[in-house]
Amino acid sequence: MDELGRKSVADFKLANKKPIVVVMDNIRSMHNVGSVFRTADGFLISGICLCGFTPQPPHRDIHKTALGATETVHWVHYQNTLDAVNELKEKGYKVFAIEQTTGSISLENFKIQNPALNNIPLAFIFGNEVDGVDQQVIENCNGVIEIPQWGMKHSLNISVAAAIVLWEFVR
Repeated sequence: MDELGRKSVADFKLANKKPIVVVMDNIRSMHNVGSVFRTADGFLISGICLCGFTPQPPHRDIHKTALGATETVHWVHYQNTLDAVNELKEKGYKVFAIEQTTGSISLENFKIQNPALNNIPLAFIFGNEVDGVDQQVIENCNGVIEIPQWGMKHSLNISVAAAIVLWEFVR
C-alpha cells in the first residue's frame, strides 16, 4: 500500500485540487453518489454539489462505494440545482450539462476555444438516472457536452459518465 503513494486525509485536504466541480442533479442511487465521490477523490477535484433529493453522506450505502471519499472530497447540498448553477457561475465557473440534447457538443470535439480560458474553473452537471439533467438547468448552462455512444442503449450509468468526463478534463 505504501508504494501507491496514497495521500492521508490531511494531505488530501491540503493538496491543490483540479478546478472542477461535479454537480449531481436529483440522483436517486446512493451507490452512484458514492461512486462519484470515489472518482472525485481519485482525480483530486475541487468538490461536489449534491442537489435536490440526491442522497447525502453519512449513509452506509454511500460509504459502501465511496470507500472513505466522503471524508476527503468537499461537498455541499443545494435544495435545487439551479441555485448551484447560479452560485458556481457567480464564482467564475463555466458550467456544462452532460446530456444528449439538441446542440450538444460531442466530448471528443469539446475544446475551450479561447486559450485565455484554459485555467478557468469548470463544473459538470450529471442528471437523474431516468430523466437526465432538468431542462431549466440546461438552459442556464454555458453549454452541453455529450458522451458519444454507438450502441443500442445510448445511456451510461451516472458514475461511469462522471468518470469518463472527469478523466477527459484532468488528463
